[in-house]
Amino acid sequence: MRYTSVAVAAALTLLTVATAVQGQRGEDTIDGRSMALLARGRALQAAGNLDAATDTLESALAVDPRNRGAFVTLAEVAQTRGLPGKAIRLYREALSLDPNDVAALSGQGEALVAKGAVARARDNLARIKTVCAKRACPEIAALSASIAKGPPVVTASTTVAGATVKKD
Repeated sequence: MRYTSVAVAAALTLLTVATAVQGQRGEDTIDGRSMALLARGRALQAAGNLDAATDTLESALAVDPRNRGAFVTLAEVAQTRGLPGKAIRLYREALSLDPNDVAALSGQGEALVAKGAVARARDNLARIKTVCAKRACPEIAALSASIAKGPPVVTASTTVAGATVKKD
């Protein structure tokens, strides 16, 4: 009698664990709904609807925060909007998921150049060259060109409050 109840409890425990393990997703599998939202976000980005693209890509990340493509595309949208600091942060999130993502390294390098951090962009270029050691990567040429061009020139302007300018 004593052994029967223990055996039944152990069998039920094993059955529960086996069922739970079978129902889990693989570690590398991204949720299909998140991938569909990513595709929709990319289409909206291509159409120039950046607000809707941002909302859709953020939804893709809410569904599955491991969607590296959504981070990269959202960073591209931020760069298009002239927000290199936000783009750098989003590329960093993508790189935390895969440190060898060439698209994220290149995009982050370009955003770093836009912020004036050319030395850090050169570090990204070196990492891309290491990752692409034996294959051709167009990202190397693109980032090299951005570094050679340098950060954008920003001119300062001041406005004097209450001043009027007379033209003759």
